[in-house]
Amino acid sequence: MSRRCELTGKGWQAGNKVSHANNKTRTRFMPNLCQVSLMSDAMGLSYNLRVSAIALKSVEHAGGLDAFLLKADIAKMSDKAATLKRSVAKKVAAQKAAA
Repeated sequence: MSRRCELTGKGWQAGNKVSHANNKTRTRFMPNLCQVSLMSDAMGLSYNLRVSAIALKSVEHAGGLDAFLLKADIAKMSDKAATLKRSVAKKVAAQKAAA
């Protein structure tokens, strides 16, 4: 399982740890990933996703999973999240057409 956020595509970053003596050691800085269950209002289902803490905050700020997915770039998402985005977009379009 890769250390990558399913919604934003955020992964590890490379850098240096620098000691007090200015010795540089290469390291990888991992994202803060959380296993969360997010509820989709349009689908009426709950989905288990592995997302970064900042992506979870962004989902809450956008107003929920559906609103975040509709605004997000599909190229950065995992296959699971991209499929979910397509199904949510279809469901929202069908609801708007019926109303």
